[in-house]
Amino acid sequence: MGLLTGKTALVTGAARGIGKAIALKFAAEGANVAFTDLVIDESGLATEAEIAAYGVKAKGYASNAADFAQTEEVVNQVKADFGSIDILVNNAGITKDGLMLRMTEAQWDAVIAVNLKSAFNFIHACTPIMMRQKGGSIINMASVVGVHGNAGQCNYAASKAGMIALAKSIAQEMGAKGIRANAIAPGFIETAMTAALPDDVRAEWCKKIPLRRGGTTEDVANVATFLASDMSSYVTGQVIQIDGGMNM
Repeated sequence: MGLLTGKTALVTGAARGIGKAIALKFAAEGANVAFTDLVIDESGLATEAEIAAYGVKAKGYASNAADFAQTEEVVNQVKADFGSIDILVNNAGITKDGLMLRMTEAQWDAVIAVNLKSAFNFIHACTPIMMRQKGGSIINMASVVGVHGNAGQCNYAASKAGMIALAKSIAQEMGAKGIRANAIAPGFIETAMTAALPDDVRAEWCKKIPLRRGGTTEDVANVATFLASDMSSYVTGQVIQIDGGMNM
């Protein structure tokens, strides 16, 4: 028996990266997994097959997480296809970095819409389902920059700080209904996004991390699994930093 056997998880933006690692770990622990991405292309279909290989039900849905009406449709479809939604991971996210003086309105709007509004959209659509089930676990993928800020990322940091406050507020609103909400704040994680950084920048990062290494997507997926499972049944409204001790 896996930690998540019999549960259905919905993970947004999960065709690759951290979202994909979470979806695969959930499947390994016995969860049925529905996931969304802007398009379900070859990599999305490959992810679907990788999840299904664990012997669970898996399905990818093309959906723009920033679109309120589309999100409601896709959540209702997932509920119809899977029967329940026990775990929601708000992972869909983008960056459009730039210093405030040079940031365009479009850069700001896009990041707030995809990162923060999408989390509102999915929580809004999933909470009525979770209320009827008398339980559920909501996990917002924030970031250490949402806790500490970061020069050149005011839009991204603001969106991630928003996701933290959103999780804490939902934890307060929905606790009596058995719904938990927490945020995960990854630090320097080895993904395609960070692989694009120059070697000297990466080395400099690692020097600042007490554990002296970047995190893996599995490191993040493991904490997500804990928060999704009944092992964390008395944990809600929390922010867990997965950063190797970089920001204590």
